[in-house]
Amino acid sequence: MLVYQDLLSGDELLSDSFPYQELKNGMLWEVQGKWVVQGAINVDIGANPSAEGADEDEGVNDQAVKVVDIVDTFRLQEQPSFDKKQFITFMKRYIKNLTPKLEDDKSELFRKHIEDATKFLLSKLSDLQFFVGESMHDDGGMVFAYYKEGATDPTFLYLAYGLKEIKC
Repeated sequence: MLVYQDLLSGDELLSDSFPYQELKNGMLWEVQGKWVVQGAINVDIGANPSAEGADEDEGVNDQAVKVVDIVDTFRLQEQPSFDKKQFITFMKRYIKNLTPKLEDDKSELFRKHIEDATKFLLSKLSDLQFFVGESMHDDGGMVFAYYKEGATDPTFLYLAYGLKEIKC
C-alpha cells in the first residue's frame, strides 16, 4: 500500500486506495470522495426479539453519521475559506517553503507549472473547501474540495508536488 504524506508537515493526506487523475501538467491530483455512513447501523437478521424475551426498545443507541471517506480516513481538518488575497499569500508562502525540498528536476517543473495550477484553483475559489492534515501545521500543504456541477460527492484536489510517496 502507498501512502502520500505532505512534504512540509509529514501528515498523511492520501493513499493509493483512492485513485487520482492528474490535472494541469501533473501539478494537481483530482480524487473523488464519497459520503459514507459511519457508526451503528441497525441490521435486521430476521430474529423475533419478543419470542426470545427481549424488549423491543433494546438495541444500539449509537447514532449513524455521514462522513466524507477521505476526510475521515486521513483526519483532515477543515479550515475557514480564503479570499483571493489570502489564497495568493498562502500559495506564495507554500511555493517558497516547498521549492527547496524538491529535487532539481522536480523543482524546475514545479516552478514552470505552478502558476497554471494556481490560476485553476483561483477560478474555483468561491466553491472550494479547505483542509489541512491532522497536525494542523501552519506551513503545511492544503487539500481542496468542491462539488462538480450536479455531484452529490465532493472532488478533492491535491498539490501533487507537495506529496511524498511512502510504502507501507
